[in-house]
Amino acid sequence: METLINNNKNQSVYDVIISGAGPVGLFLACELALTKCSVLILEKAENPHSLLKQLPFGIRGLSAPTIEALYRRGLLNELEIHKRLKNPHQNAGQGSRRQVGHFAGIPFHEGNIDTSQWTYRLPSSTETSLISEMEELETVLSRRAEALDVEIKRGLAVTGFHQTEDRVTVQSGDQSFKSKWLVGCDGSRSVVRKAGGFEFAGTEPEFTGYTTLVDIADPEKLSPGRNVTPTGIYLQSQPGYIVIQDFDGGAFHNAGKPITLQHVQEVLRRVSNTDVTISALHIATTWTDRARQATIYRNGHVLLAGDAAHIHSPLGGQGLNLGLCDAMNLGWKLAATIHNIAPSGLLDSYYTERHPVGVQVLDWSRAQVAIMRPGPDARALNAIIRDLMNTRDGATYIAGRVWGVLTHYNLGSDHPLVGHSVPNFEFKDGTRIGELMHDGHGILLNFDMNASLKTLASEYGDRMKYVSAQAKEQLGLSTVLIRPDGIIAWASESEPDEQLIRQAVALWFGR
Repeated sequence: METLINNNKNQSVYDVIISGAGPVGLFLACELALTKCSVLILEKAENPHSLLKQLPFGIRGLSAPTIEALYRRGLLNELEIHKRLKNPHQNAGQGSRRQVGHFAGIPFHEGNIDTSQWTYRLPSSTETSLISEMEELETVLSRRAEALDVEIKRGLAVTGFHQTEDRVTVQSGDQSFKSKWLVGCDGSRSVVRKAGGFEFAGTEPEFTGYTTLVDIADPEKLSPGRNVTPTGIYLQSQPGYIVIQDFDGGAFHNAGKPITLQHVQEVLRRVSNTDVTISALHIATTWTDRARQATIYRNGHVLLAGDAAHIHSPLGGQGLNLGLCDAMNLGWKLAATIHNIAPSGLLDSYYTERHPVGVQVLDWSRAQVAIMRPGPDARALNAIIRDLMNTRDGATYIAGRVWGVLTHYNLGSDHPLVGHSVPNFEFKDGTRIGELMHDGHGILLNFDMNASLKTLASEYGDRMKYVSAQAKEQLGLSTVLIRPDGIIAWASESEPDEQLIRQAVALWFGR
């Protein structure tokens, strides 16, 4: 960490300041600190604990890319919730009709999913989906960040910043902090995004969603499960835990009015078409299906990640996964830039890779809303989608999208594996490739024990490790170049041309 002399006072200059100590900010801090970058997180909330982060409010589904990212950094085993919580859909049927997910509330079932279509998912792969809890996830990531010497200051919100050619001065009330880079991981109302002049383009909401914990005097008047009515949707998954979608164009949420018992009761009665009585309102929050995305993710030395870069409805629970994968993609690229070892254009690839994924997720959210609206047109579309999802190909496609199995980056290669997450190759001694990635280094994986490739990897020092071993299933591959985020950058099925592999390594790791 550098130190500046200013007005006879020493002031530390961090490599990176992150605004926001949610899962995305914490995970990004861990990725940066893993490469010895100095990191400061500024978080406006003094207390990280909140009832909205705990079960059942804080329950989140982790998709395959997120699970792989946590596994590759040795964090997955620290999460305990998924070990004692079953998927909430698992009790909805047995065997082949067991519900394992949904799209716009339409279930897809285990027996319809043809996993053989996902050619590169090996038996040694991690799960495709797991249940987690926001508070537990933040606790695990905070503990790892602190172990890596990340400095976290709570109760200090970023209120503004000023950047020069090589520095960012960040304001938090009457305090200021200096860094080489600033990353906004401060949520949908991001101060960093607004102060940085980032355009946030997209579409306005069609509904106000309510997530509530209530006491109901006459619960028998409400049907269990998800219920679609002529005026909206309500879901009762646990006693007193009610989720409502009121298609008011997002008017109540946008108005910023207090959420009262009387208001929630009025909305629930109208949507459920009952005279149900709420006797107590314990917790309530609102949300919408507003879908917006920053048109750029970088402005000078300021970057955006997570909800600061893109917002959409929580339908399908893809927001957390999208943000955590932003962090996994950005971390090693920003660290290489800070250490002056990044090849030209590496940091810009954060936007070119992650922005299209964000576009897909926002459209995925909009598509769900389109078939959830009250009215005959949406009901007709819903019926057709339901029929398609009840086919083997339809369920497999939907599951692949929901679980992130189909996520890949277009890296300009003809090889079908390039741009995809590396399969979790299991070697003859039982070690798996994901277990060799805890240190965040790239890997040159060679199944044929090529001495020249070992020499190439050694030229990059601790930026890249060389792994030469036979795997139980090699998918016909000879050599695989793996980026620090677990994405395959280059692959060959025969003995690689040394010039070509050197070009590929230089493209991602510099010269």
